[in-house]
This record gives sequence, C-alpha cells and structure tokens, in this order.
Amino acid sequence: MMQFDLVSPERSLASMDATAVQIPGADGDMTVMADHAPTITTLRPGVLKVEAGNDTHEYVVTGGFAEIGAQGVSVLAERAVAKGDMTQDQLDAMFDEVQDVYNRAKDAAQGDTGPVDDAAKLLADMAAMGSEIGLSTKQPSL
Repeated sequence: MMQFDLVSPERSLASMDATAVQIPGADGDMTVMADHAPTITTLRPGVLKVEAGNDTHEYVVTGGFAEIGAQGVSVLAERAVAKGDMTQDQLDAMFDEVQDVYNRAKDAAQGDTGPVDDAAKLLADMAAMGSEIGLSTKQPSL
C-alpha cells in the first residue's frame, strides 16, 4: 500500500491508500506501485486510475505533474474531475482552452514550430481522452 493524493487548484479531490496508480505521463503512461523509484513526471490530458482495495477510482486530468516518492504518489493537476462527474460541457471548455493555446502558438510561431507541435499534441491528447471517457471532442482546427 501507498498513500495517494490528488489536488487541483480548486481543492483536494482524493486522499487514500492505493495499491497502484496509472498515470497519463507526458512521456507515456506509467503504473506506480509501492516502493517505486522516486520520480517526477508531467501529465498529459488523460485518465488517471487509482486502484484502492477492490475499487478503481478514475479522474480526468488535463495537465500538471505527479511526484512519486517512498511514501506514495502526489498528483498536482491543472484541472481534475472525477470521471463519473465529467460532462460534455466541461470537456468542451477544456478543449476550447487547448484550441486557444494552439492558435496563440501558431500566431506567435515565426518559424519556431516547437510550441505549435506541443499544442497540436495537446489537442490530440484531448481528443483521445474524450474517446476514452465516452464523450466526443470537437474537431480541432489546425
């Protein structure tokens, strides 16, 4: 067992003993179990899954980071919503934010496509997350 905490800027969403935490990391998905090597990873939009006893708790996250240590996992999410509470309106608002980031990056690019590529990846991650939770995202305008 390990301690799991999920915090967003608005509030603490979860604090529990967990056996495993599946994290949508920016560099790929990872599963954390007790005694995992200390690590910090950034999050991409996706579904964070926490196994606690016989229950699995799922949260939609859009970014932030996870700190993994000897005592457990702390996730500081830019935005987090329990998957069961996620609505189409919330997903649309999240998607609109990312579309705005993409448009601003494209306007400011002046030959540097790195931020544009990063924002396009965020849009793709948002679309994949929508599919995973059973909601549909708008079509990105790239």
